[in-house]
Amino acid sequence: MNGIRTFHHRDGTARLVCFPHAGGGASAFLALSAALPDDIEVHAVQYPGRQDRRSEPCAEAIEDLAAQAATALAGYDDRPLFLLGHSMGALVAFETARLLRGRAAVTRLFASAARPPAADWAEPDVDALADEQIVGELRRLGGVPEPVLDDPEMIGEVLRQLRADVRALRRYRCGDDAAVAAPLTVLVGTDDPKNSVAQMRDWARHTTGEHVVETLHGGHFALTERAAEAAALLTRYIRTDIAERANGGDRANGTAPADLVREILVAGVNGRRPPLSTDLTTLEETARTKLPPDAFAYVAGTAGSGATGRANRAAFEERRLVPRMLRGAVHRDLTVRLAGQRLPAPVLLAPVAAQTVVHPQGELATARAAAEVGVPFVLSTFAAHSLEEVAEQSGRVPRWFQLYLPSDRAVAESLVRRAEAGGYTALVVTVDAAYLGFRPMELDNAYSPFLRGTGIANFTTDPAFRAGLPDGAEPAAMVRRWAEISIDPAATWDGLAWLRDVTDLPVFVKGILHPDDARLAVEHGARGLVVSNHGGRQLDGSTSALDALPAVRDAVAGRVPVLMDSGVRSGTDVAKALALGADAVLVGRPYVYGLGLSGQQGVEHVLRCLLAELDLALALTGCASPAELTPDLITDQRFRSSAAE
Repeated sequence: MNGIRTFHHRDGTARLVCFPHAGGGASAFLALSAALPDDIEVHAVQYPGRQDRRSEPCAEAIEDLAAQAATALAGYDDRPLFLLGHSMGALVAFETARLLRGRAAVTRLFASAARPPAADWAEPDVDALADEQIVGELRRLGGVPEPVLDDPEMIGEVLRQLRADVRALRRYRCGDDAAVAAPLTVLVGTDDPKNSVAQMRDWARHTTGEHVVETLHGGHFALTERAAEAAALLTRYIRTDIAERANGGDRANGTAPADLVREILVAGVNGRRPPLSTDLTTLEETARTKLPPDAFAYVAGTAGSGATGRANRAAFEERRLVPRMLRGAVHRDLTVRLAGQRLPAPVLLAPVAAQTVVHPQGELATARAAAEVGVPFVLSTFAAHSLEEVAEQSGRVPRWFQLYLPSDRAVAESLVRRAEAGGYTALVVTVDAAYLGFRPMELDNAYSPFLRGTGIANFTTDPAFRAGLPDGAEPAAMVRRWAEISIDPAATWDGLAWLRDVTDLPVFVKGILHPDDARLAVEHGARGLVVSNHGGRQLDGSTSALDALPAVRDAVAGRVPVLMDSGVRSGTDVAKALALGADAVLVGRPYVYGLGLSGQQGVEHVLRCLLAELDLALALTGCASPAELTPDLITDQRFRSSAAE
């Protein structure tokens, strides 16, 4: 049964979902709902075992209540979503916000009359207390009308619910570092006999966003007993968040990416530092010392002498951004429209194969991080987890599927059908890896994850692939078949035309550097291009992707979007690529280093840093959107040097 109740139906611009206290029901928020204005639609969670859900057993754990609420709220993403939890309900709201990651963004969390989740609430064992003792405590805290306390039947029902809820509360455990990304406003009554303002300040460690403590006149139930005062305070925060969201585009959780700078510095006051360096160019050296040698060689390795990899970085370093002044770019909108969808920012996670080489959860952790930050994820054909498993972790953020065109066309079509069924909204066909590049770091270690069975999950789970194997085939036989058919070295542009007949998904062709190839790709049905040299992993001495970008852009003359990757290490790199003609940028190695060093948290850290620096690059060049980044904001130091000579 859906546990969400609504008392006053409104077509508001925001949703406020309220979570009741121990022993309480959804009706506890009736007065607050009436006091709030029409632009805020109020809902309340009805826990099982009470009121119209009395026939259901009470939940045994806070996590169970949160799971039920998160399931019910997963579709509530059509307008800004705010969560408000009172007393025990604050813990349920907190855990619900954590579970909603990637499914429905929480704009702000309000926690009322509740100590932080990691604190010991020192709740008594209610099963060891007589009814009279519990009733005495209820009188001390307030919130239960005196006629209810005096009615044996009614108070018996309250005590049944309360005992069950406190048992769940006593079982609840939360780590000191558990946090939500949403800003957090903590409410506490001036005369609350159970909580103090000092106790509320420790909520700061449980959010990576803004943290504020506000007081209300009254005791433990000031939120519901002084509904008009509480409604005014809630309205102020909700309307401010909505206004900032409207002015700043579809910012995740109602904040601008650049606010990360303030968050980190404020957290430093409480002794917290980022999990990894915010200078993303340093992560490779950190990974070199932390990752197993085989894993590091696989991720960091480039072709031959590494000349192409160095050229990728030099191309970014030789370009300089030109700041512009007094342009009033207070609010930036990072969103872009691509492949028929509105993306939160012009950044996607590039397809990187076999990610369990660096972390046990691999692509699953990466997909969760991408969903949390709001960055689309491009899944590699050669992933260590199947595309269905990854889709389950990807939330509502757009996800694309990268395809190496197999020589067995039945397998190719099967992979495409699975991508369509799994909600992937575009295909990225990589064309620059018909043969494995000469990569000394991998060769010196004689290491390939694929030949050891890692990175072939999309094949071993594919019915068309398995149809070519005998029943009960051993893993070694699967690896051999994968090696035989996974990439078609004889593929031509006709393969792209064949793919366009197979699917209606937009197809982006990745690995384009020559203008003529760009034109051919479009002629054969490509709906987009990715300028890329495979991160320097294929042809040693190749041109850099950034150098190739302007000519490719000119060749297609705006007929299709042009993306780029290879060598991107920072938000300013993204800004330079956008200024030189990219519609969006894919980032690869930095997030994989983050994954290897700190799992999902590491990937989130890398993405938030990248977006924060991009947001600031827009602000400091006087741009309100990526579209305003134009070539006149770039200087090329190579041309300056030549002129000086």
